[in-house]
Amino acid sequence: MTTPLTTFPPLIAITILLFLVSVDALGGSSAATLAVVYGSATTICTITAQQPTQQIQCWTNGQILPPILPNTSFDAVAGGRDTLCAIRSGGFSLLCWNTTFTPKRIYNHGTSPLTSLSIGNTQICSLRNNTAICWRGNNFSSARERNSNNNNLQFRIISSGLRFSCGVLEISNRVFCWGDDETISISIQTEFANYSMMNIVVGGNHACGMNNSGFVICRGNNDNQQLNVPNNFAYEYRPLMALGENHSCAIRRLNRTVVCWGEIGSNYTNITDGISFEFIVAGLNFTCGLTTSNLSVICWGPGWPNRYYTTGTELPFLSRSLPGPCVETPCECNLYPQSESLCSGNGHICRPCDVPTSIPPISPPSLSPPPVINRPSSPSRRLRRGLLAFAIVGSVGGFAGICTMIYCLWTGVCFGKKKIHNSVQPTITSNNAAQQSSSSPPSRSSTLRRQTSILMRRQRSGTSSKHADRAEEFFFSDLVAATNNFSLGHKLGAGSFGVVYKGKLPDGREVAIKRSESGPRTKKFQEKETAFDSELVFLSRLHHKHLVRLVGYCEEGDERLLVYEFMKNGALYDHLHDKNNVEKSSSFLNSWKIRIKISLDAARGIEYLHNYAVPPIIHRDIKSSNILLDANWIARVSDFGLSLLGPEDDHDYRPTKAAGTVGYIDPEYYGLNVLTAKSDVYGLGVVLLELLTGKRAIFKTGENGGSPINLVDYAVPAIMAGELAKILDPRVGPPESNESEAVELVAYTAMHCVHLESKDRPTMTDIVANLERALALCDESHGSVYSGPISIVSD
Repeated sequence: MTTPLTTFPPLIAITILLFLVSVDALGGSSAATLAVVYGSATTICTITAQQPTQQIQCWTNGQILPPILPNTSFDAVAGGRDTLCAIRSGGFSLLCWNTTFTPKRIYNHGTSPLTSLSIGNTQICSLRNNTAICWRGNNFSSARERNSNNNNLQFRIISSGLRFSCGVLEISNRVFCWGDDETISISIQTEFANYSMMNIVVGGNHACGMNNSGFVICRGNNDNQQLNVPNNFAYEYRPLMALGENHSCAIRRLNRTVVCWGEIGSNYTNITDGISFEFIVAGLNFTCGLTTSNLSVICWGPGWPNRYYTTGTELPFLSRSLPGPCVETPCECNLYPQSESLCSGNGHICRPCDVPTSIPPISPPSLSPPPVINRPSSPSRRLRRGLLAFAIVGSVGGFAGICTMIYCLWTGVCFGKKKIHNSVQPTITSNNAAQQSSSSPPSRSSTLRRQTSILMRRQRSGTSSKHADRAEEFFFSDLVAATNNFSLGHKLGAGSFGVVYKGKLPDGREVAIKRSESGPRTKKFQEKETAFDSELVFLSRLHHKHLVRLVGYCEEGDERLLVYEFMKNGALYDHLHDKNNVEKSSSFLNSWKIRIKISLDAARGIEYLHNYAVPPIIHRDIKSSNILLDANWIARVSDFGLSLLGPEDDHDYRPTKAAGTVGYIDPEYYGLNVLTAKSDVYGLGVVLLELLTGKRAIFKTGENGGSPINLVDYAVPAIMAGELAKILDPRVGPPESNESEAVELVAYTAMHCVHLESKDRPTMTDIVANLERALALCDESHGSVYSGPISIVSD
């Protein structure tokens, strides 16, 4: 042993939270190399980088202390009330110091290393072989007795706070708490009882953690709004957070900047604006973080002693600090840049995995309710204002729409402006009159012809045929014969520009044939010609598993027909809303896993249009009747009659006359005529709500009629209030344990998709990632999905 650390100051206050290792939760591990110790003089300690020996360096009272045990290397440090502890390199020994005894070795074992360290008010706890060991404030035995079914407690992570500690159980992913205050530890454990968690972090009288759907969940005392997580959506934050007595902080996953709420809150956000951090730790009423740029330490908050340094100023440590322990084992995720140099040749540093299986989060929306199903909560003031604005805009729009309809019927002028046509659901399209002035926006017809010309130039050269290299050409007589002269018995439904029939070609292939409408009105405004050209141009160059494949076309005289592969199981809309299907209790879609799989299929098809088609394509009419199901129940997006080329840049907004379907059309697009790829996102969000609730995009409130209501207005408030269970489709039945998380993730994804402002909606890539995560959660369920002979084909 060494001489006492006489320069270590007397300590009388408390530090909150130190977390060291997250095993299995993220597929890797991370360790804290920064500690906060509280007292009459605040002390900050780190482990030095780029030194042969990984020493502990401390700052206190405006001074840098001599290195602690300068010839000993350490992996991690943690601070608490009157206490600093450190794990020696390799994890086989734990040393602690305080103001009443010399450095004391409280653990030493040559074959069982410690894998985490957590210190709170009176607790010193660690993990060894995933079993918790506590040396002080140990009420672990009594906690185990009151949980008789948890005799063999194995943890993946633990954390300590003011009066209690918590951990996440390795097998069940549930939260288990213990401590000096049994009342609060039992209360916190109970509040987390229904959640499957990746991690848990303990503060004063509250705790936060990330559940397996990527949402941050906070429970406990909320006197200072320390539970009100801002922008709380899937994987917005990195899993490891820092909690003080009355505040909480987290690091954004994408740019690694810090967000705090509660006592610190927004008053201190300007201090850390634009600064990225590797990790953060919290004191009683301030937070410190290790910066990414130069591995220096910055502290801020009302409790930070500004008499020494201006708030937010870097502490003057002699050496840079390690961003993690130096290890010899391979990294499961990312190797920290220049880790060999930082470890001075003694191993390397593994950067923690941000999310399981590298699934990215959905983009930041301003709608951000707590991700809970059973928790009754009130929406924030911002959300209430957003919903009120949505209601006002909707009311004004509804009144204006009624007036417009009356005016149209009275004058007839709307036949040249906007047209409603039926494609299972009413659809809004737009065409400009032929007499449009040169200063007006281009008509859909001229726009599409210009796009068609661009596409033709981008295709292979060397042919003068209008439709060469794109699709098979059929004789009209063959298609007449295939559909028995387009008889009603062969009719399947209606598309964007005509009626769809089932047909059988002479070679035996079953196909779907869309025949354009006839009549002077259609010809006058070239609806038939432009929609035909649109589908032919787009589908002939698009080849994706989740897009309906174009087989061929027919163009004879005034006849315009398109031939598609036949989708045996029809439209998603029919399975959800057609009476013949609704009344079948054994419907294949009465499974949450199947519904999530179908939503993922459709999302992948739209993602292809937005991200991989060159140039990108905006569908403009995403709805459940345009999502078709093949013989293997694989969903495919169909009907490209209203599609347009999208902007090369996400921010290249395009003013264009609104088109789409009532109930699915993007309110921002319809009201402002501003088209972006996020308009398709809104339509998909409505489809997700249909799959969750089983209700139409516009439906009647009562069984025998009633006022029509928009599905978004019906579903979003319930999701925000944590009452998702009340609106789920009863035909499917309550979700199983793992399915409940999946359904919850789909619900919050859908809610963000239908945000009023397009800038706050996620991208299709983010949506696909969340739906993939949701489907993976379903696969973890032990329930049977379907007992029939149909197989689910996955990518």
